[in-house]
Amino acid sequence: MNCIRFFSVMILLFGGMAIAQAGDSIDSAIKAIMLRQQEAWNHHDLEAFMSGYWNSPELTFISNTNETSGWQPTLDRYRKSYQGEGHEMGKLEFSDLKIQPLGKDAAFVRGVWKLTMSDGKTPHGLFTLIFKKFPDGWKIIHDHTSGE
Repeated sequence: MNCIRFFSVMILLFGGMAIAQAGDSIDSAIKAIMLRQQEAWNHHDLEAFMSGYWNSPELTFISNTNETSGWQPTLDRYRKSYQGEGHEMGKLEFSDLKIQPLGKDAAFVRGVWKLTMSDGKTPHGLFTLIFKKFPDGWKIIHDHTSGE
């Protein structure tokens, strides 16, 4: 009986370690994507920034009260809002990332975004993202961003 209990404890222990390691792997992969997006934004490269998003007409992006469907319309919205006449991109910073795996192929991410503009203004807000793992890596399939 003690042998069975020992193996049960070992299975639970190593199973828990495997789940924790998978969570760590998901965490580091998503943090790397977010860092690449931040760097791309700060180099004014919206196409590279958008590489973190699922290139699909089913991508959803919600900003305050506006919903955009699809990768290309989302890129076009970013271009209009941040690269159009009289607009600037500013310097982007993500912080307070909270990554919650929803299984081995999905994750829920919350965090804070902040832009620092050339005039010293700092628009900022919160975001929630849903990431999905595809054969070519993790991608944002849903983005809900709010801010001032």
